[in-house]
Amino acid sequence: QVQLVESGGGLVQAGGSLRLSCAASGSIFGINTMGWFRQAPGKQRELVVIFTSGGSTNAADSVKGRFTISRDNVKNTVYLQMNSLKPEDTAVYYCTATVRGGTYWGQGTQVTVSA
Repeated sequence: QVQLVESGGGLVQAGGSLRLSCAASGSIFGINTMGWFRQAPGKQRELVVIFTSGGSTNAADSVKGRFTISRDNVKNTVYLQMNSLKPEDTAVYYCTATVRGGTYWGQGTQVTVSA
């Protein structure tokens, strides 16, 4: 089993910044991909940005140039630095990882951007 715990969400004004963290624990040997999705009210969950199995990143067009993913392999943690936030970025942000064929999700953290 793999546990993913997110932190760092909150309320911010448009144009502001937040940094989310996701700490992985448990049977994490062989993590294949790891990153972030989000789900706004009434919408489907969508990709934000993720580390691929090859180590590169794949990001949604809507966040390119504003959001940056990074990781600390010692701490088994990935980060999402979100700059120039917009009201349309308001959503629950979920950390996800694929490990040995299984997909795992965190509990989600709320990000609210006020106009």
